[in-house]
Amino acid sequence: MCLGIPGKVIAISDIDGVRMGKVDFDGIVKDVCLSYLPDIQVGDYTIVHVGFAITQLDEQSAKETLALFHELGILDEELRQDDEEATA
Repeated sequence: MCLGIPGKVIAISDIDGVRMGKVDFDGIVKDVCLSYLPDIQVGDYTIVHVGFAITQLDEQSAKETLALFHELGILDEELRQDDEEATA
């Protein structure tokens, strides 16, 4: 399925000239490319699609979406799928 999933930026770094961040998806932390969002800061929320932060959003919208994804069982499915593809 490949949804855009909201998460909170918890760390930002530069890896070989690429702006990267650690994003917390309600307890699951992933490395994400932040190049498309040069102004995003630690503590901000973003929507991530296939490893790229594609837009910034407010905390309330992010939390509402995460709650809905949990309720539908989508969050675990999407993030587990990413892990399986990375190890394949």
